[in-house]
Amino acid sequence: MRISHEAIYRSLFIQSRGVLKKELTVHLRTKRQMRHAKGAKTRTGQGQILDMVSIRERPAEAEDRAIPGHWEGDLLTGANDTHIATLVERHSRFTMLVKVTRKDSATVVAALAKQIRRLPEALRRSLTWDQGKEMAGHKSFTIATDVEVYFCDPRSPWQRGSNENTNGLLRQYLPRGTNLAHISQNQLNAIALRLNQRPRKTLGFETPADRLRAVLR
Repeated sequence: MRISHEAIYRSLFIQSRGVLKKELTVHLRTKRQMRHAKGAKTRTGQGQILDMVSIRERPAEAEDRAIPGHWEGDLLTGANDTHIATLVERHSRFTMLVKVTRKDSATVVAALAKQIRRLPEALRRSLTWDQGKEMAGHKSFTIATDVEVYFCDPRSPWQRGSNENTNGLLRQYLPRGTNLAHISQNQLNAIALRLNQRPRKTLGFETPADRLRAVLR
């Protein structure tokens, strides 16, 4: 059997609740009580999204899915660093797909804002996103759409469960390795239409399109 030095370090730090005991630090060349595991990134505050609003501050009506207009979003990645934006409405699971030419925040935010502004006001309440840098310009998005952006906790995809599930369904139409730059907006609209006309068990086998049409009436 073998044990790595990292396992030994972790054992020592766990026993001391994350801070090495003083009698042990005297044997270290650096004399540091705190350490980061090998390969871990030190948080310096640089590169973080400014003024993020946590998902914990999202309105209760979004959490219980009672009222339409609360969206979850993400970027679906294809070959050669190509992407499309996916938007899923929490109440109805209605899906919109948005072509983006680049992943930078200005491009993504502008494309999303253009799509959201086409919606009736009743369907423009909030957007939940992960902490991807493509939403660093979330303030500009909110100014353009009057839709507040709420950010998930790090590494918590279940907080956008509807979106994650829809992204899985999308792989039936856009398999991994597809160059998404070659997919037109008309093609994306056709794929979204098929998803929105697909009965869902979670909706009592209604389609997202039917559910959204009913609430709009």
